[in-house]
Amino acid sequence: MLSPSAGLRVYLGLGQTDMRKSIDGLSILVSEKLKEDPFSGHLFVFCNRRRTIVKVLYWDKNGFCLWHKRLEKHKFLWPEDESAVREISSRELGWLMEGLSLCQPDAHVNLSYTTIC
Repeated sequence: MLSPSAGLRVYLGLGQTDMRKSIDGLSILVSEKLKEDPFSGHLFVFCNRRRTIVKVLYWDKNGFCLWHKRLEKHKFLWPEDESAVREISSRELGWLMEGLSLCQPDAHVNLSYTTIC
């Protein structure tokens, strides 16, 4: 399983992606469709039409890495929104990989305080 570190950004390439694409094809999608830098080291996540395959592309120091997961019986709860890109948190990526919705209304929200009392 991927374990994104703090500060790492995660981008979903929304809609459907042709999973015949590998590193070169996906890196072109990142730069042309998502308008992001494929060499940034951030994670770029794509899903097929049937929502059974997810590919994650990222740059690691001196080369691209491609992580691939195929579900045998279930489907990913991929967002219905068809816009080109959506940034999510690493926690939300974990939810997505576990078969959960990106929207978890019962999850604790981040709080921000300026004083202790």
